[in-house]
Amino acid sequence: MTHCKAYLFALLALFLSFPLNADVVRPALIEISVFTSGDIRVEIRASIEALMTGINGRYRNTQEAPNAEEYDYYRVMPADQLQGEFESFKPTLLEGLDLQLDGASIGLEITGVEIPEPGYTKVPRISVISVSGQAERDKQQLTWYYPMKFGDHATRVRQVDEDNERWHWSDHQWIKQDVYTEPYPLNEIFTRQPFYRVMQTYGVAGFQHIIPVGLDHILFVLGIFLLASRIKPLVWQVTMFTIAHSITLSLSMLDIFSLPPNIVEPLIALSIAYVAVENIFRPKLHQSRLWLVFAFGLLHGLGFASMLAEFGMPRDDFALALVSFNIGIEIGQLLIIAVAWFALAIWFRNPRTYRHFVVIPMSAMIALVGLFWFWERLEWVS
Repeated sequence: MTHCKAYLFALLALFLSFPLNADVVRPALIEISVFTSGDIRVEIRASIEALMTGINGRYRNTQEAPNAEEYDYYRVMPADQLQGEFESFKPTLLEGLDLQLDGASIGLEITGVEIPEPGYTKVPRISVISVSGQAERDKQQLTWYYPMKFGDHATRVRQVDEDNERWHWSDHQWIKQDVYTEPYPLNEIFTRQPFYRVMQTYGVAGFQHIIPVGLDHILFVLGIFLLASRIKPLVWQVTMFTIAHSITLSLSMLDIFSLPPNIVEPLIALSIAYVAVENIFRPKLHQSRLWLVFAFGLLHGLGFASMLAEFGMPRDDFALALVSFNIGIEIGQLLIIAVAWFALAIWFRNPRTYRHFVVIPMSAMIALVGLFWFWERLEWVS
């Protein structure tokens, strides 16, 4: 039993090492428009605060970065003040970008910066940086470079025929290494990606929204697991959660129903705390637990949708991308359950011992984190 206690305390110490007050590091979203007039316009949607502090995809969240305090200082700064701070960073940004047509770089300049007011600062503030250049009409393909020091990025290209009022979007390329994009053909911009590439892109995005960045969803799944370590009730709960979040994820992505993040994020934190508290005071599963998990799953689906909306969806492969994203989420959830099973449940044969040394202390820790997140995310800025 001494070994069990030591093992449990080690797990709790690891659990406490997760940062509680953190922003997820999100990829930049980049749209490049090539006009028949020869104009090229690039819109970079990114966190200027993260750009200026060098916080990129190396970190799971902003609080892991050595200059997290500087980031926190910028993220509450009024828009006009942050605009002034960004002026000195513009040359660094331009120096890092490279847009090539048929292998030759073109000149770029920053033509505009739109920075919103801080608002709900628990979600990264996304600014829009406009960059422009000129192209000859005989160019056949475009490649784009956004350095890894600025972070991951999802990029797509639009070819615009102004005379005939027609345009074609490419699919996204999600770049997670310090490399150029694959070439975008300018004469065949409507060409669709193969279905397996769409599945890979959105499946990976769904998985990574759980592991490693989705700590709130990880804790919710662990809360479900702790009170139902037996396979059958666990499968039922996970199934209800999956059905529920798939419903609201789909409705949100179809612009049928959504809620703002300053409502969704605190309620997700509260759902984590509620499930954990119920684990402590209700030692046995009841039928009502399934409907509770279903209701909270609806809420978590809106959280998943916020990330997917920022990433963007391919118009011609919308259903495939949505299903692939869901599959990625489910693989992540199943991996969490498998790790929890082998790390915790398999070592405790006696249900009372398991409840005393695992369920109650772990649920208490999860409840405290959930309540802290709920309080920390309740921020209303006029």
